[in-house]
Amino acid sequence: MATYLDRILEFHRARAAADRRSLDELMHRAAAMEAPRGFRDALLGSTAETADATLAVISEVKRRSPSKGDLFAELDPAGLAQTYEAGGAACLSVLTDEHHFGGSANDLAQARAAVSLPVLRKDFTVCALDVVDARLMGADCVLLIVAALSDEELANFDDLAAQLGLDVLVETHVEAEVERALRTTRGTLIGVNQRDLVTFEVDQNRAVRVAATIPDGVVKVAESGVRGRSDAEALAAAGYDAVLVGEHLVTSGDPGTALAALKVRRPPHHDR
Repeated sequence: MATYLDRILEFHRARAAADRRSLDELMHRAAAMEAPRGFRDALLGSTAETADATLAVISEVKRRSPSKGDLFAELDPAGLAQTYEAGGAACLSVLTDEHHFGGSANDLAQARAAVSLPVLRKDFTVCALDVVDARLMGADCVLLIVAALSDEELANFDDLAAQLGLDVLVETHVEAEVERALRTTRGTLIGVNQRDLVTFEVDQNRAVRVAATIPDGVVKVAESGVRGRSDAEALAAAGYDAVLVGEHLVTSGDPGTALAALKVRRPPHHDR
């Protein structure tokens, strides 16, 4: 029986196989764009080693989920992005998968144009054109999911992102995937997704367990399953620099207040 991840990847790989656009032409277009906003740098700026250092929050523009359906289907990307910026978000994440999550490149463009924050394109990157598309739609960071890619794909897509000036959030779920991420990519920004992409169930303790395998010098991001301040405190204590939060914020009824509650005090870390 096909899992959520199987079906999503099958869709994206079939679409990629049918894409006949020229990579060189798209790279040429991307080279003419203004420099990206520094995504990783923004996270580090939010977590600077001061007495008031707080957990950085990557706030997500998310309309729906394959497992739960509509979350905030009629959201205004620009207005929500402004609410997030006013609430103290360090960065944005925007879903651009239309078929499964109701997102779009237009959502990303509108959200980014409304704020000064760097933006992650949250999607299933399966080919080189996906990486360049992220740059062309205005993203400052691209997502590479270790469970969805071969070692060769991880290395090639990370190298392409570097050529484009994009940061890369390399998403992992278990310790073995962290090892693969460190071996095949620059490994400067690693996420641990607490949502199992096979079942879409959330394990609230996954990120805490996996944190110890991510070395000093890496910016650590906990993704999914952050339900409020107590979860944020546990993740900060486990060594995370940032949390990526979508569902909790868009279903809260008051995203700005919900976001502010996640900006908890972060204990001193080693060099990153």
